[in-house]
Amino acid sequence: MTDFWSATKPLRSEFPKSTERAVVLGFHADRLGLAFIGGYTAAMTRLDPTLGPDELPALCATEDQGAHPRAIKTTLSANSVTGTKRFVSGGTFATRLLVIATEGTTPEGRNRLRLVRVDPKSPGVTLEPMPELPFVPEIPHASLTFTGAPAELLPGDGYEDALKPFRTHEDLHVHAAVLGYLLSVGRRNTWPQPVLERFLAAIVAAVGLGSADPKAPPTHLALAGFLAASQGLLHDVDPLWAPSDERTRFERDRPLLNVASKAREARRAKAWERLP
Repeated sequence: MTDFWSATKPLRSEFPKSTERAVVLGFHADRLGLAFIGGYTAAMTRLDPTLGPDELPALCATEDQGAHPRAIKTTLSANSVTGTKRFVSGGTFATRLLVIATEGTTPEGRNRLRLVRVDPKSPGVTLEPMPELPFVPEIPHASLTFTGAPAELLPGDGYEDALKPFRTHEDLHVHAAVLGYLLSVGRRNTWPQPVLERFLAAIVAAVGLGSADPKAPPTHLALAGFLAASQGLLHDVDPLWAPSDERTRFERDRPLLNVASKAREARRAKAWERLP
């Protein structure tokens, strides 16, 4: 992962648009896990536009009871955070942490969430590596404990303007990166031109969706169609893969693409309900 991040530094500077950068980083990956990192980090720039090309960000949201707004117990008080986050993707390599924390509850009893920026080298930050997953082992996960760690508050509501839209950004950017990766596989293995054209068409759609409102129902419906088309492409190219270590890695890592599938289906159904 460190070799990939170092080798792609010029590309991250060359492509400022997040969806284009996700595709390009995926194209230059040699495995699904690294394509994921390309897409995930590109999506993070939608939460914090100040992220520079040298920085490797990580979102700290999930806790012991999950990442639902009511599960967030990490607190923000006097510009410092206290609490523990689990399953932080890329956490052991992160140079900037974006942390979802609560600063209390509303009169209705809802968590008032905020997004804060934390330097992982700050006092009060303790990192513990977590065991490898059975897929994409190149992506390290970490548990992070904050004990009065200095935090810089970012604007907006932590749920409506950060956690909720990030799920949309992450789905779009990660799948855009996966398409970029598979386009590279197809080019290297001389897959039929009509197949590569389908990948290009899907990539253009992803780049276009990157400019859409991540909170709008039509965006969620278009994203659902894009994800379904991407899954169809993955299925259609199964017979084109030549036996290789890369193919074996891809099959091992493929379950990554089904993570949060129930949440995606719930988002799609809700978008149809909200559509005028």
